[in-house]
Amino acid sequence: METFLLRLNTLIKNPKQLFLIDATGAVISAFFLGVVLVQLNNYVGLSRNTLYILAVIPCFFAVYSFSSYFFIKRNFRPFLGVIAIANLLYCCLTLILLFVHFEDLTVLGVSYFLIELIVVIIISIIELKASRDRF
Repeated sequence: METFLLRLNTLIKNPKQLFLIDATGAVISAFFLGVVLVQLNNYVGLSRNTLYILAVIPCFFAVYSFSSYFFIKRNFRPFLGVIAIANLLYCCLTLILLFVHFEDLTVLGVSYFLIELIVVIIISIIELKASRDRF
């Protein structure tokens, strides 16, 4: 636990690294939603169109986070706050879609989205903390 907290503090003190983590996570989400789950949509319970919509959003987040990582040289904190809020709004959209399509979702579908929500919320909280900390 102590090692985890040390790594967490390191990320918060070096917020630029969070852009790289966020971008990588967004690419992974887009791949799973737009490629893997689309092929398994009968086992997930969401239509291909819904999965594609959910996959496009992380593509934009990945572009934003990679761009922030490579092009912003200082004062990253406001940009980190933007992606954190965007991630949380994405979580809200995902929750709304889960409620709307709940009767169609399978255990696999619910499990995937709950895990994704947990991961994205944790990253967003860390990003918000890093965007607000002043050193």
